[in-house]
Amino acid sequence: MGGEEEDQESPLLGCSSQPDEPEEPLKRTGTIWTSIAYIITGVIGAGVLSLAWTVAQLGWIAGPLLMIVFAGITIISTNLLCDCYRHPDPECGPARIRSYMEAVRVYLGEKSQKVSGVIVLEGLWGGAAAYVITAATSMRAIQKSNCYHKEGHQAPCAYGDTFYMLLFGLVQIVMSQIPDFHKMEWLSVVAAMMSFTYSFIGIALGFAKVIENGKIMGSITGVPASTLANKFWLVFEAFGDIAFAYPYSIIVLEIQDTLKSPPPENQTMKRASMVAIFVTTCFYLCCGCFGYAAFGNDTPGNILTGFGFYEPYWLIDFANACVVLHLVGGYQIYSQPVFAYCERWFTKKFPNSGFVNNFYTIKLPLLPGFQWNLLRLCFRTAYVVSSTGIAMLFPYFNSVLGLLGALNFWPLTIYFPVEMYFVQKKVGAWTKKWIALRTFSFVCFLVTVVGFVGSLEAIISAKLS
Repeated sequence: MGGEEEDQESPLLGCSSQPDEPEEPLKRTGTIWTSIAYIITGVIGAGVLSLAWTVAQLGWIAGPLLMIVFAGITIISTNLLCDCYRHPDPECGPARIRSYMEAVRVYLGEKSQKVSGVIVLEGLWGGAAAYVITAATSMRAIQKSNCYHKEGHQAPCAYGDTFYMLLFGLVQIVMSQIPDFHKMEWLSVVAAMMSFTYSFIGIALGFAKVIENGKIMGSITGVPASTLANKFWLVFEAFGDIAFAYPYSIIVLEIQDTLKSPPPENQTMKRASMVAIFVTTCFYLCCGCFGYAAFGNDTPGNILTGFGFYEPYWLIDFANACVVLHLVGGYQIYSQPVFAYCERWFTKKFPNSGFVNNFYTIKLPLLPGFQWNLLRLCFRTAYVVSSTGIAMLFPYFNSVLGLLGALNFWPLTIYFPVEMYFVQKKVGAWTKKWIALRTFSFVCFLVTVVGFVGSLEAIISAKLS
C-alpha cells in the first residue's frame, strides 16, 4: 500500500470498460470548503431533529453542557484520526490510508481490523437505516401538516410510514449508482444547503413560539417521569441521541482522501473539522434549546414532525422537504464507504470475473454517458433494500438513533483512534499522555454503556407495547 498504487482507483471504482487499459491517477480536487460540506452533510441529519427532546430529558444545565462536551470529544478524536491518513509521517508519508478499516489494519493489525470492520459496517448500515426512518417521518409529516391545515388541528390525521420508506428506498437505489465519493461533491453541497435551511427554520419556529408564549418553558431537571427508574431510562436514551448526533469518525478518512495537496491533507481536514463542528454545535444548541424553551415538558421527539408546530403549514412542509432532500445526500455519505470497501474486496477476490469488473455505457439523450456494471447494480440495490427493510421493522426514531449512537460512539470515535495514536506517536505506558487518554477513553466507554442500555430498553418497550 502506498504512493502510486494508492493514487489509482480500483477497477470497480474507475470508469473504464476495458480492464486491460492502464488506469489514470486519481485526481483529488477537494478543498476545505468541500470537506466542510461533506462533514455537515454527514453530521447534521437525523440527529439534529431529536435534540429538543434530548434537552427536555436532561434539563437546562445538563442538556446544553453535554452538547458542548460531545463537540469537544468529537474534535479531539477527529484530530487523532486525521494524522492517520498518511503513513508513517502524518504530513509527508508516502502511503495513503483511504478508509477507517485500512487505518486500523496498518496501525493495529489484522485482528483489530476485523473487529473494527464489523462495527464500521454496522454503523454505516445502521446510519442508512436511521436516515430511511427520518426521511419517511418527514414525508409523512408533510401529508399530516396539509391534513391539519384543511381539517383542523384536532382531526385524526394518521398515516403510516411504510409507503414513504419504500419511496425513499427506490430513490436511493437510483442514487446509489453514483460511482464513488469523488463523483458526488455536488450532492454533498446541495445536501449541506438543505441542512442549513431546515435548521434555520426549526430555530425560527422555536424562537417564534417562545415569543408567542411570552416565557421560556422547561426546568433545570428536565421532563418529570412517573418513577425514578423511568427518568434514568430517558436520560440514558438522551445520552445515546447526542452520541449519534455528533461523531463522524467512520467517514473522516474517506473525506480526507478527496483533498488536494499542498497544504498537507491532515492540516486541511483539521481546520475543516473545527469549522464544521463549531457550526454544527451552534445549530444544535439553537435547535435543542429553542425547541425545549418553546414546548417544555411537551417537547416532541422530532421537532419538525411531532406537531408542536402547526402553522404556517407551508413553512413546515418546506422544512420537511429540505430534510428529505438532505437525507438523500446523507444516505449516500454513509453508504459510499460500504460500497467502496465491499466492491474493492470483490475485485481482489474475483479479478477475472466479468460480473465484477466489466463496465457498460448507457447513453441517454442530452446527458453524458453513464457507466455501470452488474455487481454495482446488484450489490448496492440489495444494500438499500436491507436498510429499508430494517427501518420498516423498527421505525422508532429516538430509540433507534440512541442505540446506534451508543453502539458506535466508544469503539469507533474513541477507542480505535486513541489506540492508533498511541502506535503512531509511540506513546509509552503510564506516561501523562497515556494516562490522560486512557481516562478519556474509559469515561466515554461509560457513556456508551448507559446510552445503549437506555435506548435498548426503549426499543423493547415500544415493540412489546
